[in-house]
Amino acid sequence: MESAEQLRSEGWPQDDVHGRVIICHLDELRPHPSNVRDRLVSRSPLELHPHPSWVKHNLGLSVDRLSAIAASWNPSKLNPVSITRDGTILKGHEVCELARRMGLERLSCLEYDLNEEEALLWIIQNSHQDQELNPYHRVVLALDYEPLFRERARENQRLGGQFKGSTTLPEAQATDCRREIAALAGVSEGTLAKVRRLLQSGRPELLEALGEGEVSIHRASVWLRNPEKQLDQLTLHRSLRGITRTIDSLLHRHRIANPAGKGQLDIQRIGSALAAMDTAGRTSVLVGAIQISGKVILLSNELLQALESQGELQREAD
Repeated sequence: MESAEQLRSEGWPQDDVHGRVIICHLDELRPHPSNVRDRLVSRSPLELHPHPSWVKHNLGLSVDRLSAIAASWNPSKLNPVSITRDGTILKGHEVCELARRMGLERLSCLEYDLNEEEALLWIIQNSHQDQELNPYHRVVLALDYEPLFRERARENQRLGGQFKGSTTLPEAQATDCRREIAALAGVSEGTLAKVRRLLQSGRPELLEALGEGEVSIHRASVWLRNPEKQLDQLTLHRSLRGITRTIDSLLHRHRIANPAGKGQLDIQRIGSALAAMDTAGRTSVLVGAIQISGKVILLSNELLQALESQGELQREAD
C-alpha cells in the first residue's frame, strides 16, 4: 500500500491526494447519503415506519408541527415525505401520522436508496436545516453512529499496520471519534459529554423533558449535581415556566388595554410603601426574578392591598 507522500512523488496532483490511501472492495463503495438522488413515488402511509433508532430513543412527534399541518390540512399541498426504499421515514413524520389519522390512502414521497446506517446519517444531517430535531435528539441519534466511527478507526489502524491485535483505540483516535460525533450532531464536544452523563444518570422524566425541549442540555446537566433532587428541580422549572407564560399573557392584555401606560402605579410610591412596611410584613413578601421581556415590577393583589392600606400608594392620574 502506497502512502499519500509516495503517490505525490510519483506525479499525482497535490489536490488529488489527501491523508492516507486505503484499500477496499469495490462493493463497499457507495455515494455519501447527501449525494444520493431521490425519486418521486406514491406510497401508502400504512407502509411507512420510523427508523429503528427513532423508535429506540422514543422520539415523539412535534405537537407544534402536528397542529400547524392539521390547521391548514390540504392533501394536495402536502410536502413529500422523505423515505428509504424499505419505507423508513427520513423526514415528514408528522405528515405521515396525520395522513394515517385522516385516512389518506396515498402519500407523495421522495424515495432514497439508503441502507439503515446511511438513513440514520441522512436523518441527523438534514435535521440541521429545518430544526426537525432538537440538539438532544441529534446527539442521542449520533451516538448510535459511534460504533461505526470506532470500527472505521480500527480498520484504518489495521490497514496501516498499527496497534495490531488491539481492540482499544488510542486516546488520539478516540478523541477524533468524539469530535466526529459532536460535529455530526452539530454540537460542541462539551455538550456531547453532558448528554452522555445525562443518559447515564438522568431520571427518565428528565430525559423525556429534554426530548420535549422543556429543558436545555446545560440546565439538565447542572441538576445532575444533586441526583436526588432532579425531579424537584424539574417540577419547579415547569411551574416557573407556567407562571411566566401566564404573566406574559396578562402583560400583553394589559399593554393592549393601556397603550399609554394610564392607570399605572407610581414606582417611587411603591418603593416608599415597601420601605414603610413593618418587619413582619416585609419578611412575608417573596421576591424573585422571571424571564420576560421589558422592565417590569409585578405585585400580587394581596401585596397591593397591603400597601394601599398604609395610605401611601396611589395610581398615576389619568
